[in-house]
Amino acid sequence: MKKSTKKLAAILMCAALAGMSVAGCSNGEPETKAPETTKAAETTKAETKAETKAEAKTETKAGVKSDSAVNMADANVKKKDPSKHYKFGYTCMDGTNPFFVTIEKTMREMIEAQGDELVSVDPANDVTLQITQVEDLVSQKIDAMFMNPAEAEGILPALDQLKEAKIPTVGFDTEVADMSYLISYTGSDNYNAGFVCGEDLVKKCPNGGDIIVLDSPTMNSVTDRTNGFLDAIKNHNFNIVAQQDAKGNLEVSMGIAEDLLQAHGNVVAIFGGNDPTALGALAAANAAGIKDCKIYGVDGSPDIKAELASGTSLIEGSGAQSPVKIAQSAVNIMYSYLNGEEVADRYPVETFLITSENVKDYGTDGWQ
Repeated sequence: MKKSTKKLAAILMCAALAGMSVAGCSNGEPETKAPETTKAAETTKAETKAETKAEAKTETKAGVKSDSAVNMADANVKKKDPSKHYKFGYTCMDGTNPFFVTIEKTMREMIEAQGDELVSVDPANDVTLQITQVEDLVSQKIDAMFMNPAEAEGILPALDQLKEAKIPTVGFDTEVADMSYLISYTGSDNYNAGFVCGEDLVKKCPNGGDIIVLDSPTMNSVTDRTNGFLDAIKNHNFNIVAQQDAKGNLEVSMGIAEDLLQAHGNVVAIFGGNDPTALGALAAANAAGIKDCKIYGVDGSPDIKAELASGTSLIEGSGAQSPVKIAQSAVNIMYSYLNGEEVADRYPVETFLITSENVKDYGTDGWQ
């Protein structure tokens, strides 16, 4: 464990021992719903999702629909020729993120169970390093690649290398700028993951208020989540007093949130593009003595679920996804392709909201 990580863990532990107040915009009494505004939010969601779905229904050259209803996570695909040995490459934006740790571990277990090999690299959110690492994987004669980009646009040179080497690539969790480089993609419904957070905030803070958004513009997945959140709160009297790039990183988020909360100590909510970002904001809010602020993340990580289960945290909810299902889906897609089967260009994985009210249904010891 890095010293900085230990230091941060200590900060969080101290904050927890000091006691955290439950965030709240409402007074605990039943709230009167606003039919018009709620309906407007639902309409926005329905229209946006309808547009996204319509765009997704373009057909691939193989004639396979991109909005495939097939659940690849549970497909349990075996390679056609057991004597064949495959070497797979793997890269993600941040290998220290518990979300990606779970994805890599799940993929490795599945691949090694079939007698194959997974070679993993970690660019630590540096797309230039990621390109170099992919080049090295290509030189190692990998047979196929699992790709999660540090930057959607910046990773294109690496995808050019993979294409030139005729190495099939399955994307996961975060889209690349040009999806034609991929044989298929699997990932969470990120727009919905952000939307359900915003929807919950609207319900709990019907009068609106000032909020902070900690996003990551170079990560398509986080951008989709942020767009979903912003669409959900649109026209509900919320004022974004600050929106900054936290790079999906806990320590970066904590530093940014510390500065922002000095200037905006009365915000009713903070939205983080992933759970590490939300936890960084939590550490900053606790250090600043903030007692009434709802913090949302996206992931549904064990750490966030533990905060929700505590009943004393400023963490209000997380747009949950399943890294286990994403990993299973990606590996099954890859083996299907290598077996010569047609695959769709996109396999979505469901997202949903976890709060203190339902966290017991998902547990806090691991990922859902």
